Amino acid sequence: MFTSLLLAGCERAPTFDVVGSVFPAWLFCLAMSILLTVLARWLFQHLRVAVAPQILIYPSLTAAFAFALWLIFFR
Repeated sequence: MFTSLLLAGCERAPTFDVVGSVFPAWLFCLAMSILLTVLARWLFQHLRVAVAPQILIYPSLTAAFAFALWLIFFR
């Protein structure tokens, strides 16, 4: 009875098959979030928005994009 509770999380791992190689889904989310962060940086510069502590803002923005992409595509 309790064994089924322990094995409830055992499903197929979210992966992509690219030319015979298997890549984890979080790698896809990270790559796309970096591209979205670069696009956001370009937009901020184009609109002349001052981003104060850049060393905190851009990694946080990358993480937020990665988490959002994970929730949108894999949950």
